[in-house]
Amino acid sequence: MNIGVCISHVPDTAAKIKIKEDLSQIDYTSVPFIINPYDEFAMEEAIRIKEKSGGTTYAISLGKDGVKESLRKALATGIDEAIHIKTELELDSSAVAKNLCDEIKSLNLELVFMGKQSVDFDSSATGQILSELLGFNCITNCVSFSLDGRNVRAEREIEGGREVLETTLPVIITAQKGLNEPRYASLKGIMAAKKKNIVEKNAAYTECKTKVIGFSLPKGKSAGKVLSADSDGVKELVRLLKEEAKVF
Repeated sequence: MNIGVCISHVPDTAAKIKIKEDLSQIDYTSVPFIINPYDEFAMEEAIRIKEKSGGTTYAISLGKDGVKESLRKALATGIDEAIHIKTELELDSSAVAKNLCDEIKSLNLELVFMGKQSVDFDSSATGQILSELLGFNCITNCVSFSLDGRNVRAEREIEGGREVLETTLPVIITAQKGLNEPRYASLKGIMAAKKKNIVEKNAAYTECKTKVIGFSLPKGKSAGKVLSADSDGVKELVRLLKEEAKVF
């Protein structure tokens, strides 16, 4: 079985993000990029299925030239083929899904994994839009997955517990932390990935349904106040709770 994995090339979660002076864009100067952490669970699950049942795994990513860095890491981890859909534009979830849809159709894939969301914009919408465009079933936030022939069984996280679902191929699975334990790339895998070809295609869809009109950083928190442990401190605490925190 051939399996697709859609991955995002995102800023490192440890990086300090800055916004350009005109507030129109995020300033990515000197910001390191990584594979979207949720996509690592998606990759691992695809590789495990391939190791058990055979087939070819495809990593598909859309974006600027820097995307190749994440695709190389995917190849080093164990993904077989990599496809870069090129665009210099920041596309919304709808446009991203349309481009992924065409590629998945061309590869004739029936099982596609991706992270439940990307950690940069957190829209958590691409997988659901993609499943609608393809006419695939869709299970989101998966923490457990099994495949028996064309039958799929998965557990997904919901508020306060888990939900067990069954469906059939074709299906889109969005991965949550806990689905598996992603492997590290071996030295052999890293060296082999350097020699592998990454297929490049131009994005066919660049029209977005939503438009970002500006960015802003959250307001900084005010400094805390340290009160004494004596009776005066208690009186001050009561006053602050009443007058500033409006607790009572």
